[in-house]
Amino acid sequence: MVSSVTRTSGIAGNSASEPNGLGKGIESSFALNLLPLPANPLFGTDGIRGRVGELLSAPLALQIGFWAGIVLRNHATNVGPVILGQDSRNSSDMLAMALSAGLTAAGLEVWYLGLCPTPCVAYLTSISDAIGGVMISASHNPPEDNGIKVFGADGGKLPQLLQAEIEAGLRGKISTTATHSNCGRHYSRFELIDHYGEALKKPLDGDFNLEGMKIVLDLAWGAAVGLAPTVFTQMGAEVICLHNEADGDRINVNCGSTHLDILAATVQEHNADLGFAFDGDADRVLAVDNTGRQVNGDYILYLWGRHLQQKQQLPDNLIVSTVMANLGFEKAWKEIGGNLIRTAVGDQYVQAEMLRTGGMLGGEQSGHILCRHYAVTGDGLLTALHIAALVKQTGVSLAELVEQSFQTYPQLLRNVRVIDRDRRLGWKDCQPLQKAIALAEAAMGDSGRILVRASGTEPVIRVMVEAANAELANHWTNELVSKVQQYIA
Repeated sequence: MVSSVTRTSGIAGNSASEPNGLGKGIESSFALNLLPLPANPLFGTDGIRGRVGELLSAPLALQIGFWAGIVLRNHATNVGPVILGQDSRNSSDMLAMALSAGLTAAGLEVWYLGLCPTPCVAYLTSISDAIGGVMISASHNPPEDNGIKVFGADGGKLPQLLQAEIEAGLRGKISTTATHSNCGRHYSRFELIDHYGEALKKPLDGDFNLEGMKIVLDLAWGAAVGLAPTVFTQMGAEVICLHNEADGDRINVNCGSTHLDILAATVQEHNADLGFAFDGDADRVLAVDNTGRQVNGDYILYLWGRHLQQKQQLPDNLIVSTVMANLGFEKAWKEIGGNLIRTAVGDQYVQAEMLRTGGMLGGEQSGHILCRHYAVTGDGLLTALHIAALVKQTGVSLAELVEQSFQTYPQLLRNVRVIDRDRRLGWKDCQPLQKAIALAEAAMGDSGRILVRASGTEPVIRVMVEAANAELANHWTNELVSKVQQYIA
């Protein structure tokens, strides 16, 4: 634990960090002021996420802050602060202030970090005496969306049981009257972000550096715009930045981990060694090799897993991934003695399985990578640093490492927008679609896979088909998408 990440005695009296108290002897009974809420659960696979002004609002954030504070405090062994961070979305300031008001009304102290990556909140929560953390971000979603992620005292995502308690409070199913002789206080603790930056570099400290490497970073106008270039430069790399200002109007728009074309072109234009693209809150990352080829999470897991395997730092040679992991990755990993466990889509499921099995490396094809040797949650900056270090240490280009790893099976993913939530979640009851899936599975046998699911973060049904050749994948993708469009959308 770093010495300055302690209770507020270390910051009291600092003019830049003066507390915003709410007074004394205030009685708060939020359950009496219920807001209209949708019938479906608020917490999805990655917290509470939605369109600002439709689902997310300042009054709702206020109550989320209050009930999150009550639940965190009730389950805490000590009364510590809650660490609060945000991405660059235009709505994030509003939601941060409302959440802080709710948390302080629950009698808690808030350490506000301002703009920072989601893993920064998780890390600082895990090493301090904080009882929880809250991050305001909608990750890779467009600028008009936002989200609220709650972390437990260990820096992991809040267990579903505690999420359910928060939601019960929001819906008036439980009530509390919180009377405090002293309400909580809000402190700005921007300096704590530097501790996270140092922690990213620490495993690679010593004689190792990235000198001689030219690296392109696509920062998606988001949470990593300040920290990522600094850390890579301090490690000795020559850094070229794209979309490197905090811009709430453009976060994730045609850039970042969901749009790699500009990054790939820039890597080739500057003859760079490799490039990394982060999402809006920098908890995920995808790479581009020196030829401009995209390198997804499957390749990152394989390369990092093989590196850890060779160092005998991968228990049972286990990697935990999701149902989206490519068959080519799975077969290649097993050929070198590896084990692969698949979970439902969502890094919380990957993390839960890693904790259950003792796995140290896991992640998703989309770029959420968790390595428990170094972090408590998925971390895009950490992953990027270690992949760059792997390239430097091996003396082999990323393109060559990828060529030596595996060939992917053709995999197509199509999203079909389905606004009606009940129809979207009830897709399994659609008999024409089920018959089409059964027909496709019988036709492909062991040489293909089909995955249909309702997204937990967007109003879409995702259709994924993986097959031995692109023609088969394209044929069955079109067949299944047409059934979704005809009978569900």
